[in-house]
Amino acid sequence: MRKFLSITAVGLLTAAFLGAPPALAHEKSFDQVSPPTAEERQAELAAAPDGQAECVDGMAAGTYPCDGIDMLDHLWLEDLGLSFANDMWGWTDPASKKDYAIVGGTEGTVFVDISDPSNATVVGMLPAHTLDPDRPFWRDIKVHDNHAFVVSEQLEHGMQVFDLTRLRTESGTFTEDAHYGDFTAHNVNINEDTGFAYVVGARNPDRSLNCAGGLHMVDISAPTSPSFAGCFDEHGYIHDTQCVVYSGPDADYAGREICVNSNAKVVSADPFEVENRVAIVDVTDKSNPVSIARMPYTEDGHSHQGWFTPDQRYFLHGDELDELSHGVNTRTRIWDMTDLDNPAHIGTFDNDTTSIDHNIYTEHKLAYASNYTSGLRVYQTARIGMGTLKEVAFFDVYPENDNASFEGGTWSNYGYFQQDVIGVSTMDRGLFILRKVN
Repeated sequence: MRKFLSITAVGLLTAAFLGAPPALAHEKSFDQVSPPTAEERQAELAAAPDGQAECVDGMAAGTYPCDGIDMLDHLWLEDLGLSFANDMWGWTDPASKKDYAIVGGTEGTVFVDISDPSNATVVGMLPAHTLDPDRPFWRDIKVHDNHAFVVSEQLEHGMQVFDLTRLRTESGTFTEDAHYGDFTAHNVNINEDTGFAYVVGARNPDRSLNCAGGLHMVDISAPTSPSFAGCFDEHGYIHDTQCVVYSGPDADYAGREICVNSNAKVVSADPFEVENRVAIVDVTDKSNPVSIARMPYTEDGHSHQGWFTPDQRYFLHGDELDELSHGVNTRTRIWDMTDLDNPAHIGTFDNDTTSIDHNIYTEHKLAYASNYTSGLRVYQTARIGMGTLKEVAFFDVYPENDNASFEGGTWSNYGYFQQDVIGVSTMDRGLFILRKVN
């Protein structure tokens, strides 16, 4: 039988959030989750399609609600060798032009050949550097110079480095090619233009915050010889970040390396209080990073993740707990970054779903949002300057409901493959390979 996220696993997932100071606020949210019973889940999944299914009359194979997106293939947790899946990224081999999906989970990082997107094939797994098999853990993966960099909140996991060119000739269980640090970390972002990795939400083996949970900067210009480059701890805990060489409209920062951070700083322990912010930092000089701006916003819960539009004029931002805390629909905030010293919140897009938003990425004039229980949502950004988005397609990987909960659904997505396909990772159903058709 397939392996699914149990009530016990959901409870343990709550505890895993404690790696981040503001994650204390997640505990009650997870406690309120009431997933379907194992019998209900298995009965529903027994009838679900395993592979290719076109979106016809609003459904894919009579199981997954959809609009304008076909399913090309689907690998379950068992296929991936995982008990719990979470983040994902991708890699296109510059020699063979093959696309690979890279999926994180409790047991490790799985590499999937999707060069034939209707016949996705698992090549192998890089096991977790440290493993607690009794808890569901997530890991975050990014790619630079044909190497994957993997962090996790498993104890003393550090950052694994794996040479992706090995996928050309090897398969099965892999070993890491290098390892950096013994911290736990919530996330990592890589600026491929400069060759620096930015580890965030990190803790040392004694559980003390590393760089105050802020930017732990690592030089990965030589991928298998990573070295410490600097810290930014002024804003406290950072949950996620995007770091770029700035080429947007603010001439004052042209060519500077900046990070836009989803920042949640604990300001009081009793009563527990967090400042949720979107923050911008100039990290051009790693020995002397400089805060540019730090912006509050209303109806906040837990500042989670965001991404620039390709022209770097706008930033789309998600708060992971505002749906639960304030009863709003799935919400994306739009920031005008024309003046980096004074970013302007110009609009809030509330989708017609009620699920919690998680990760959002942009490509051309589209944004691809992984919203837990309502699945992959595709937003058009043509009217972003007016402070709004428009949903133009979706594929619901969790048809049970659209609850504002963490009971299942999609964690993340990756749409930067050479082929016109989108990978979608889900906690309870593994990996979907999708294609937008209109």
